[in-house]
Amino acid sequence: MFKILTLNNIRVGGLDRMPRDKYEIASEISNPDAILLRSADMHNFEIPKSLKAVGRAGAGVNNIPVAKMSALGIPVFNTPGANANAVKELVVAGMLLSARNLGTAFEFTRKLSGSDSEINEVVESQKKSFVGIELAGRTLGVVGLGAIGVRVANAALAMGMRVIGHDPHITVTNAWALQAEVKNMPSVSEVLANCDFVTFHVPLSEETKNLLDGRRLSKCRPGITILNFSRAGIVDEKAVSEAILSGKVRAYVCDFPSNLLTNHERVITLPHLGASTEEAEENCAVMVVEQIRDFLEQGTIRNTVNFPEMTLPRNGGHRLLVANSNIPHMIERISAAVAKENLNIVDMLNRSRGEVACTLVDVERAIPHSVIDEISKIDGVLSARVLS
Repeated sequence: MFKILTLNNIRVGGLDRMPRDKYEIASEISNPDAILLRSADMHNFEIPKSLKAVGRAGAGVNNIPVAKMSALGIPVFNTPGANANAVKELVVAGMLLSARNLGTAFEFTRKLSGSDSEINEVVESQKKSFVGIELAGRTLGVVGLGAIGVRVANAALAMGMRVIGHDPHITVTNAWALQAEVKNMPSVSEVLANCDFVTFHVPLSEETKNLLDGRRLSKCRPGITILNFSRAGIVDEKAVSEAILSGKVRAYVCDFPSNLLTNHERVITLPHLGASTEEAEENCAVMVVEQIRDFLEQGTIRNTVNFPEMTLPRNGGHRLLVANSNIPHMIERISAAVAKENLNIVDMLNRSRGEVACTLVDVERAIPHSVIDEISKIDGVLSARVLS
């Protein structure tokens, strides 16, 4: 019986993928095999010795101490692409809100009073204050062409916009999904200098923190609208605030309110709604649960941020999973420990990613606990377990 600890509410449609004869799921549980979460902060969380995996129903993992998990041999799973359509639609909504001044126009009409004829007279005299611009014919810059960025780029093309993009790490899959009309730019600065709207879709890291700062803002096309539905730290909000007040930036639309941005002129802030749709939450829950289950039962690794991808078809027999530091001679030492018990290896898969490597070993008969003890003593081994 696997024990699953949930630190946030996870959609039932996902949890139902774990059969109750094999899984116990609760928000309070001791010695969990896996943790499922959304936005809960794990940085000060005491990691149980029983823990084998962490799964986040979402893409970003800034709330999880990934390096610490790697050192303990624990993969951290996420769900890239599961909420991509939801975020894409919100980005499009953000462009429309800013282009047509819909936020301020809505607030204006909410405060109207008097008879219908009086209201109509005020509306007709004041509507020129909310004149906007059309998206068709404008240029959108997309920084980060992952699952979300590609969808945003393609949607903008469908609305008649020109689209340019930058992503030095674009995958083959995403490149195939991107429409040919999207023009590649060599740098973020080149994107900013040539677009009317720019949207960011990159993870928050040391490399991307304040990716849009005062220096890059100085290279923007005058009157640019900035959209950030990725992470708050990617945009230097103080620099953007100053650029709005100077007239350099037309508008800023983001999913991350702050004291500086709330009620700021020409800023639209939303309460972190990027993935907040019923469909996205369901997709994320189903995806993360299936990945956690495949890992616990089969040793399959898909969509982790710290472990290599691994899939080994299982043809009966008994399976061993080892996570270790990516250093020389580990395979021969693991094989020696298996051979010491006279176990015949029928299949094996080894993969590495950065400083972490994993090995799946299939043998003909049951694996005694002495093998796990022997492997666990090997210098560099992070975790080892039998998959029954």
